[in-house]
Amino acid sequence: MFLPPARARLPYPYRPELELLASLTPPLAQALDWAAVQAAARPWVQAVRDKPAPFWAMESLLREYPISSAEGLALMRLAEALLRVPDAETAIALTADQLGKAEFDGSSGGPHQMLASLSASAISLSKKFLPQADAEAGLFKRLGAQTVVAATVRAIQLLGRQFVLGRDIAEAMGEAASARKQQAGLRFSYDMLGEGARTEADARRYLASYAKAIDAIGGSRVAAGPESADGISIKLSALFSRYEDAQRERVGAGLLPRVWQLIEQAACANINLTIDAEESDRLELSLDVLDALAERIAQQYPQWRGFGLAVQAYQTRALQVVDEVARIARRHGLKFMVRLVKGAYWDGEIKRAQEQGLAGYPVFTHKHHTDISYLACARALIGHAEVIYPQFATHNAGTIAAIVQMARAAGAPFEMQRLHGMGEGVYREVMRDANIPVRVYAPVGEHRDLLAYLVRRLLENGANSSFVHQLSDDEVPVDLLLASPLTPAAAIGQPLPRALYGEGGRVNSRGADLACVEERAPLDAALAATSVEPVRESTVADVGDAMTRLQSGFEAWNATPLAERATALRRAGDALEARLPEFCGLLVKEAHKTLGDCVAEVREAVDFCRYYADQAEARLATQTLPGPTGESNALQLHGRGVFVCISPWNFPLAIFAGQVVAALVAGNAVAAKPAEQTPAVAQRMVALLHEAGVPRDALAMLHGSGETVGAALVADARTAGVCFTGSTAVAKIINRALAAKDGPIVPLIAETGGINAMVVDSTALPEQVVDAVVQSAFRSAGQRCSALRLLCVHEGVADGVIEMVRGALAELRVDDPALLATDVGPVIDDEAFAGIRGHVERLRGSAALIGEAPVTSTFPRLVAPVAFELPRIADVRQEIFGPVLHVVRWRGDVADVIAQVNALGYGLTLGIQTRIDSRALRLAQAARIGNVYVNRNMIGAVVGVQPFGGEGLSGTGPKAGGPHYLYRFCAEQTLTINTAAAGGNAALLAGGH
Repeated sequence: MFLPPARARLPYPYRPELELLASLTPPLAQALDWAAVQAAARPWVQAVRDKPAPFWAMESLLREYPISSAEGLALMRLAEALLRVPDAETAIALTADQLGKAEFDGSSGGPHQMLASLSASAISLSKKFLPQADAEAGLFKRLGAQTVVAATVRAIQLLGRQFVLGRDIAEAMGEAASARKQQAGLRFSYDMLGEGARTEADARRYLASYAKAIDAIGGSRVAAGPESADGISIKLSALFSRYEDAQRERVGAGLLPRVWQLIEQAACANINLTIDAEESDRLELSLDVLDALAERIAQQYPQWRGFGLAVQAYQTRALQVVDEVARIARRHGLKFMVRLVKGAYWDGEIKRAQEQGLAGYPVFTHKHHTDISYLACARALIGHAEVIYPQFATHNAGTIAAIVQMARAAGAPFEMQRLHGMGEGVYREVMRDANIPVRVYAPVGEHRDLLAYLVRRLLENGANSSFVHQLSDDEVPVDLLLASPLTPAAAIGQPLPRALYGEGGRVNSRGADLACVEERAPLDAALAATSVEPVRESTVADVGDAMTRLQSGFEAWNATPLAERATALRRAGDALEARLPEFCGLLVKEAHKTLGDCVAEVREAVDFCRYYADQAEARLATQTLPGPTGESNALQLHGRGVFVCISPWNFPLAIFAGQVVAALVAGNAVAAKPAEQTPAVAQRMVALLHEAGVPRDALAMLHGSGETVGAALVADARTAGVCFTGSTAVAKIINRALAAKDGPIVPLIAETGGINAMVVDSTALPEQVVDAVVQSAFRSAGQRCSALRLLCVHEGVADGVIEMVRGALAELRVDDPALLATDVGPVIDDEAFAGIRGHVERLRGSAALIGEAPVTSTFPRLVAPVAFELPRIADVRQEIFGPVLHVVRWRGDVADVIAQVNALGYGLTLGIQTRIDSRALRLAQAARIGNVYVNRNMIGAVVGVQPFGGEGLSGTGPKAGGPHYLYRFCAEQTLTINTAAAGGNAALLAGGH
């Protein structure tokens, strides 16, 4: 089996939402009699309200503790984390932290209030016994705390039982058999709990779990066909750790055989096997996988009707996905089973589009817009009845009634689906009234593994606007609950990613979705057309000539109105954004960056142009100051003179541009010296700034070595300021050189490196930790000043995290940066390569090797990402600017870990991974670190969002991309005028007595 070549099967994912809805809604309005829908669903809703669900059901849980409340959020956080905490001390801290914010007093009353349960009793009592998160606990209190935590753990386990059918397939099937005694005819689709694999070991474990489950399901019940048999749901990302569009070749070679193994089992047992839906950037890839598998099924199991997939209605391309699946089925002569769901990654999809500056959202931004799409997809599935058996997963009574109406009008077979632990009341009535087959989607696994799964379901269904929440609220009229969704909103529910910073704010830089063929094509074309032209090196004599020219040009540029200088920056930002593919091609070829890193860097440079233009107009304009009558006082800021900007090779566009445009907009002339390794990128940016309106005698680039050209620029008498990003050692040399000069005291703005740490406690989610570690330590070949160098992991979870890091390292692809599949490219030059290799060889003799990535490519200067374990934090003495991670275990007080990190002297970035909110805030406050990141990676600071810069050995400040940066480039002047000198204060005299 092979995946077909990448192509766009579906429309562009970022089409305007309201235009799309305008095409979906009219056909539905004609096809549906909504008054009849309401009439059918009204008795179902009323029956549920007359006979409420038991207190453990999701509906009751959400009524008692809505997810929007402190109590609901605390319960969610405890369910997500408490069961996986191995040590009592941290369990106590987590419970105290979460329950300390909430009032679990059963305020809603009623016969099914949560206080009737052990869980609520434990939760309510916890606040009486637990120590305050930031207080010392005596022995008596400590004993009381442990008792309450044990009760709360038991309560969370009981909570888990409501959403997880069984801890293994045998227990789940036993529970299913019991459920059928209560409600005959129920079908089950078992979902073996677990998020995506991070390692090959994870993937093989999930594969074995799926295979065991299929064997058990297939041997349990005799059914006429897959439609009436129990089945299984599988996640492709659980079966292969690199299930992503950029790894197509590996997906074909590694994933397809595993899925085929499961398909053969399911086909022989004649049961249903459904591929679960994933994020939108894997949607086209999932269809390619479906097509490749369908081709082989048609050859070997053409009569099997049990293969299928889930379709997410919240995606703007959902209707086209339905049609494409039907086309694949027809082409291969097969019949699929298709589960239609609303979708479970909505917030992640929104955040991704905003962070990446995409053209729009791949999902609908209003809940009722998703409802419209769901009904449109349902209508299409019913229309494809000859090749699709539709399975409708929803808990919305109105949606159920609408589907019944459409399906019966067409005479099409179908089934409904609900989640285990949810919607039982509605479906009790539906099954009794309409005789519709119902399948329960049933998670299977250890309760501690419900983790993100449970949280996602709670978030998805827990919003106050959701049907599940409002179903149990008698104050919401039934007709309002069942109102037609077929009227789209007048505006989208989220500002477009471009408008992330608000109406009238700066425009968010435009990015590119590399998983989208249409958006990748211009980048591929630019890369193919790019060659790096040599740049003439400057001499020391050139430095003198340039400084003379810049000194003479300074006065005119400084006198240029601030608004004009800001406008030139905005023009530059717009031009750079329009030329994103061209600059990406140059960054790949000269700086050896991967395409994803290139897109991010161009965007950062664009953001610098726009942000500093806005900041200049807001902060550098003349300010009128208060004073006595008869006098005016004003504060004016102006450029200092000629600013020397010395930038590094690791961000040859973003840092270069950020330094230069900040100095320019403040009114300075600029002598820019880029890194010796990357002058072509800098030269093209300088040319762009000149085209945007910056005079040539206000900006000059001088390419050469730091020892000659750089030193001459720093030493020049006309240098009024220096902005430097690079090593701490060079920053100190520049500082000493400036201090030794005669003449004015010259300011130095320095941003240097760091021994950046991430501190992980035992509440952290290991998968989330490893994702953050791999991105922070190894992306850009570790050549970021913010990169993770030191991972400090609590001893209670260290073995598991380290094992996962080892496995994740093995899955990295180290290769030519021009290849989309490359995760880690080469280091910048031979000197860096030799230095990093030497350090790694020393570590092999003094530390314990954890693991390293394989390197099979012959591309020059590839360093295998590698991790070592060391005994102590103090053993990490210097920053290694490459893909080398040091790991240390810790125990005891986590505050001591921060103290040891502070003692290293650097203070650039810090990661904290914990579910204890008060702990994260306390550690951040104790850290002498410029940028602190909680429960995420530590790289990729965004201009104006995470101003970047450190303290101690990591720089002087102020932070680049922050509100204080431009002031350092300015000189200040106050102007006081005695207006009373020429005959008194007319305004005062006009007031009189």
